[in-house]
Amino acid sequence: MASDLKTRVREGWQQTLRDILERARAMGPQAVLAFDLDSTLFDNKPRQARILREYGLAKSHEKLGQCVPQHWDSGFDMRGAMRNCGLSEQEVEEHYPLVRAFWLERFFTSDYCVDDEAIQGAAAFTHAVAGTGAHLVYVTGRHEAMRPGTEACMRQRGLPVPGEGHVHLLMKPNASDNDDAFKREAHARLGQWGTLIAAFDNEPTHANDYLRRFPQAQVIHLATDHSGRPVTLLEEIVSVPHFSHES
Repeated sequence: MASDLKTRVREGWQQTLRDILERARAMGPQAVLAFDLDSTLFDNKPRQARILREYGLAKSHEKLGQCVPQHWDSGFDMRGAMRNCGLSEQEVEEHYPLVRAFWLERFFTSDYCVDDEAIQGAAAFTHAVAGTGAHLVYVTGRHEAMRPGTEACMRQRGLPVPGEGHVHLLMKPNASDNDDAFKREAHARLGQWGTLIAAFDNEPTHANDYLRRFPQAQVIHLATDHSGRPVTLLEEIVSVPHFSHES
């Protein structure tokens, strides 16, 4: 399912990004642009690989101890990554419950999210947005305890950091809060800064929610990875592979 959406990318998507920047320049501080983080601005594969690698080293499992980001080629499919590391089906099922528990203790933490890499063009595009004077709002399902690592990673990867100009970061108060509900609640908060003109997200559910709530905005779907939920993207949403939009 994650790879199927990559076929939605159509010729001319770069112009859509250029048009968004032009509208932001025209509106300045009256404009608001919302960006998800994971699999939208950030590639989580290095974080995923580190966790699986550390599990392998902790359990003296040589194959998992050599995990690299390229093994995570199917979104958040941990079993697929384990197979790509060379495990048999029997080994995958034997280790999966333990790996999953190991992963849960680490993935949603500041200490590990600093390993994320920026999606191609993300740093340049977000700085271009910030340069228009518009409000750049990161709206993420990460929870507040991850704020230090999240902001540190933004600095390391060259993205605008909250507090600089009109840059803001909205995070879930608690890890247990539902991502979908949080993002819908965040919609109302976006209005405090101006008019939402564009939103960027990799999750079809969240992209659709943006378009339904803000029908005049340009909603962009990042055709990277997603949760795999069988959700059909609304036709008006434009899919892009990354943020490098110069021809």
